[in-house]
Amino acid sequence: MTKKINLFFTLSLVLVIMACDRNRVYEDYTKIENSIWNQENIVKFEFEIDDTNSMNNVLINLRHASIYPYNNLWLFVKSSAPNGTINIDTVECILVNKENRWLGDGMGDIWDIQIPWKNNIRFSRQGVYRIEFEQAMRVENLPGIMDIGLRIEKIDSN
Repeated sequence: MTKKINLFFTLSLVLVIMACDRNRVYEDYTKIENSIWNQENIVKFEFEIDDTNSMNNVLINLRHASIYPYNNLWLFVKSSAPNGTINIDTVECILVNKENRWLGDGMGDIWDIQIPWKNNIRFSRQGVYRIEFEQAMRVENLPGIMDIGLRIEKIDSN
């Protein structure tokens, strides 16, 4: 019975903390099937922007296993604005520090890291935006990538 009460309070605390994330504009994850990211599997996110006045940061959320065989992850990132404007970036996500340790937060052999992609940006138009991630590591099947996500957060002006 005590374990159930502890679990209930832990889950309640997590929900309260998540609800208090007032700067979050958008956040979502896509699970990578079998933790193997195939080159042809393009991960897509779609979100609506109403506020064109606030400054925002856009972050790439990544969850990977310790078996991931590289120190970094290269991505092709395609962004589409409501007016049809398309931009394509090549982004390097550094996953290991100079001491050859995983960056981010780890539990067991699972690591979570947020990689800044765009800082201090203002969305110029209201409407639906689309972001696509394609792994660009020059291997067909990339092992150890569990989830990839996108987070947009409003920069607190205080």
